Amino acid sequence: MAESLKGNAVVGQSGGPTGVINASLVGVIEEVRKHPEIETLYGAVHAVAGMVKDDFIDLGKIDAATLETVAASPSSALGSSRDKPDADYCRKIIEVFKERNVRYFFYIGGNDSANTAHILNTVADETNYNIRAFHVPKTVDNDLLVTDHCPGYGTAAKFVAQALMGDDLDNRALPGVKIDVLMGRHAGFLTAAAALGKQRDDDGPHLIYVPERPVSMDKFLADVEAAYKKYNRCVIAVSEGMCDHDHKTWAEKLAENEERDAHGNIQLSGTGALADFLAGQIKGKLKIKRVRADTFGYLQRSYAGLQSKVDVDEARRCGRQAVKYAMEFDSGSVAIKRTGDGAAYAAELFRTELKNVAEKTKSMPDEFINADGNGVTDAYVQYAMPLVGGLPKTEYLGTYPKV
Repeated sequence: MAESLKGNAVVGQSGGPTGVINASLVGVIEEVRKHPEIETLYGAVHAVAGMVKDDFIDLGKIDAATLETVAASPSSALGSSRDKPDADYCRKIIEVFKERNVRYFFYIGGNDSANTAHILNTVADETNYNIRAFHVPKTVDNDLLVTDHCPGYGTAAKFVAQALMGDDLDNRALPGVKIDVLMGRHAGFLTAAAALGKQRDDDGPHLIYVPERPVSMDKFLADVEAAYKKYNRCVIAVSEGMCDHDHKTWAEKLAENEERDAHGNIQLSGTGALADFLAGQIKGKLKIKRVRADTFGYLQRSYAGLQSKVDVDEARRCGRQAVKYAMEFDSGSVAIKRTGDGAAYAAELFRTELKNVAEKTKSMPDEFINADGNGVTDAYVQYAMPLVGGLPKTEYLGTYPKV
């Protein structure tokens, strides 16, 4: 247990925005107001990039009604950053913190954000400056270690499920092949959510491809041909990280100009190249005339007016819990443990060490992916549905008896 520490606090939001990251921010703000140890809570504008510039706002001045609107808003209300701080970068942040007497640091983000908190805490210790550094989990990819699932995933999965429900009905009305490319560089959790809205035996997506299962182009085309013959149409959900048997992504193979982000990752989503390539392969080799493709891109993570109730509630709880833990411990990351499932779904929060989350990712387990590597199992659906919540019912009249 850490001793009592009095001073100011900083909270920031890092990496890709989500539909509930602001609920975590509001959770931090709400809980901080209950603890006199924290005098002023500063919001870092554009995360660590704002911290080194001493760019902050006073979050204590925001009224309760505004906070509720913030909690229901997608994207990062404080702005985000893709900067990946090293020790030198963090030393600059510590100097700013010293000037403002910042003793508590809350960082909402993914595994890189956990690593930033870990480095910052280590650098502070090396300079004998006492801070409490806590990571609040966030990612639509659902790929953080330790935690059962990540705030942000349930809402993004709800969007994907509902989008594919509509896309499948569209495909029924005008049959052909439809390809949807979804987020997921290394983990297929979000792409798998395309299956959650299926209500009829012949509902799409009929094929789902995730990064965890390499697929050759011959296998992909054979799967499409078989599904098309069976249903006289085919809806396909493809992860942006779909890879060949050499484990190189198809998007990488197509990239002539390999645009990379600050973490050295090739830009996989948003270009439409993978969707166009797959559509061209189907048209050219299977001779199917009506083939359409969409790349969902950033739409999946910041869609206004759509939140999973479980997701937004847990995101807010994680923000609050980070502050509670900071009153007792020097550092850590908030994680979620599932304690009930189905209609009895429940979860509790616990603390894990930053090093357990920092710079590490998890993949979909084998039991979530079907034997053919082109779909998901009931085990995945049972895992994900409580996080997404209720989905709309749909109807299609084309299968009713003819008169």
